Amino acid sequence: MTESSEKIRQTCCPCGGGGGEDGITRRTFLQGAGGVGVLGTVLTGLTWSSLAMAEEKAAGWQRRALVVKPILVYETPERKHQTSWRSWGGIQSEDDAKQEVARIEKELKELGGKADFPVEFADVARVRNARELSGISGAGKADVFIVYAAGGWMDTFRTIAKQGKPMIIFCRHKSGPVYLWYEIISPRYLRQHTDTLAVKGVDDGDVVIDSQDEILWRLRALCGLTNTMGSRIVAVGGPSGWSQPAGRVPALVKEKWQFEMMSFSYEDLGKLIAEARADSGAVERAARRTSDYLSQAGCKLQTELKFVENAFLLEDVFRRVMDKTNCRAITINGCMGTIMPLAETSACLALSLLNDAGYLAFCESDFVVIPSGVLLANISGKPVFLNDPTYPHDGVITLAHCTAPRRMDGRKLDPAIIMTHFESDYGAAPKVEMRKGQITTNIAPDFKSQRWVGLTGEIVDVPFMDICRSQIDIRFTCSSRELAEKMPGFHWMTCYGDYMKETGYALKKVGIRWDDLTSSKAT
Repeated sequence: MTESSEKIRQTCCPCGGGGGEDGITRRTFLQGAGGVGVLGTVLTGLTWSSLAMAEEKAAGWQRRALVVKPILVYETPERKHQTSWRSWGGIQSEDDAKQEVARIEKELKELGGKADFPVEFADVARVRNARELSGISGAGKADVFIVYAAGGWMDTFRTIAKQGKPMIIFCRHKSGPVYLWYEIISPRYLRQHTDTLAVKGVDDGDVVIDSQDEILWRLRALCGLTNTMGSRIVAVGGPSGWSQPAGRVPALVKEKWQFEMMSFSYEDLGKLIAEARADSGAVERAARRTSDYLSQAGCKLQTELKFVENAFLLEDVFRRVMDKTNCRAITINGCMGTIMPLAETSACLALSLLNDAGYLAFCESDFVVIPSGVLLANISGKPVFLNDPTYPHDGVITLAHCTAPRRMDGRKLDPAIIMTHFESDYGAAPKVEMRKGQITTNIAPDFKSQRWVGLTGEIVDVPFMDICRSQIDIRFTCSSRELAEKMPGFHWMTCYGDYMKETGYALKKVGIRWDDLTSSKAT
């Protein structure tokens, strides 16, 4: 065994037994060792008194609304004798265009009523050529364009595409007057008179014919993507990547997702915890919240009460640090032996509580998988479960961790037993009884930020083995061998519901390959 391999802990979490920040000293931490300083901000100077005085944010962090700009592209040709004077399509005059705008407005209003994500539709613009695009309002504020391709020519599409924003191209077949580009969107625009895709940033997956539901799920994906890009996240102990060289994974995340990773040292966290523990109001609040939490139906206590009260105090500290820095997300590096002496509990329950409150809280500071959690939560509007996968067999795989949210559907708390963290047999961790029969989306990101594997599954069992406390067995449709051979990285991310299409659509926009195994059949 080599010297480097001897240092790897033989547990699900390679983070340590008390070294803190993977052995990084405070001095090198502040200097940006492993790329920390380059990739984000180092948080210093926070005091409990300043955090305690600040007004708390309302529970349930809200995603920013996706701003959509609809653009109707059409023509008003003039009749000419003995020659072809018009192209295909039912929009041929200004009156036709006005009626079409009214139709689009009605459809978008209905679409907004069905959306389970925040979305704002700007006024419908009417343009006949690329020159008229300069006169439309709201284009600069838009996150995405829906181009209603009734007529016009390719220069209009090219000009819209130059803005570098996602573009959905909608064509009518039977949902209203037929559009010209229902005929020629592929050979004329996408393939540019060749046999292969010849434009960048848009492809066949961005073309919708008639269906409003097809528009809706794409907008859901883009809402998730827009809210994920540039995310700010507090990284206690600095950003890392599971068993990867220091700084490599955070650099990839910065490149792909433009995350701002705000590093917060354990030394400074320890001071905050000590100050909070000396605040009688904070201690009383933690005790009161603990009592309320444990009195809920479906919640059982099987660890020391003090561990739970300390978890609520730690959650209070984490929440206020995030609110102070205008962050929705937090992760901790060294989440076993490093934090336990400071918090006098494990971080598991504190992270679970934050997830249930609408924040995004992850253990292990594993930025291999964290972007998938941020994206999936922003697509679904639900908490996500960072977990350790096992080896797939007989169409089943076990997923487990000690930090599972209880509000997995975004509304109702699943039953839970509050126990010790398994590997340390210390602190407070929830054993969440997730719902049998529930369909889940499961994502396995790779170490290189190049390929993510995904599949849907059904929860078929909630076992109680001697592993991380929250445990589910999920059944999948592909062969166990195929999954074993194709699953990359280590940690997975799981969410209630089927968001496979949305995830793949969003990943296409950032240049990550999406390997969807759901449609593969077991052999």
